[in-house]
Amino acid sequence: MIHNIVFDMGGVLINFDAQRYTARFVPDPADYELIHRELFRSVEWIRMDRGSITDEEAVACVCRRLPERLHQAVADILEHWHQDIPPLDGVYDLVEELKGKGYGIYLLSNTCTRFHSFRKNIPALRFFDGEFISADCHLVKPEPGIYLRFLEQFALRPEECVFIDDVPLNIEAAIRCGFYGLVYHGDPARLRRELRALGVDAGEACHSRP
Repeated sequence: MIHNIVFDMGGVLINFDAQRYTARFVPDPADYELIHRELFRSVEWIRMDRGSITDEEAVACVCRRLPERLHQAVADILEHWHQDIPPLDGVYDLVEELKGKGYGIYLLSNTCTRFHSFRKNIPALRFFDGEFISADCHLVKPEPGIYLRFLEQFALRPEECVFIDDVPLNIEAAIRCGFYGLVYHGDPARLRRELRALGVDAGEACHSRP
């Protein structure tokens, strides 16, 4: 029986939009793809999530691959992206409802150490019983170790947990570690149906909040 609901952050709780962040600091649309490739799809981004590199070190590495006109934009994006992380429709209400019904609510996310300064900008986290981020444990999804360390930290049994993430590879890894898993496709009504199919008491109603 499932007693704990474990949520990813970006793409599940919040809208992480690299294109929007880039457009704010890069005036020429022709540079969008360059920034997206060299920053958001970089090894340095993953290393920040692992907690093995600082923001300053990441900026220096990325800028070596970019023209000088984009160097300040890279620094500005890293400094400010987390100020624009609106909640995704319907998920706040689901989290609040599940918490009210007695389920354990947890976060398991690939994110950088800066999370500890911007977590206050994520309203749903007020209902969470525990938060586990990759940079703190120097492991990233889909490595099996991050799921096992999460279970150990909160003394949870995997067969009593369902993990919700927008990346199928992360869900497949969680399932191999004994979790139930659901891929979130941005549809809170579908997520509720899939939770109910697993025996979770997730109601029908789904009302978005500002």
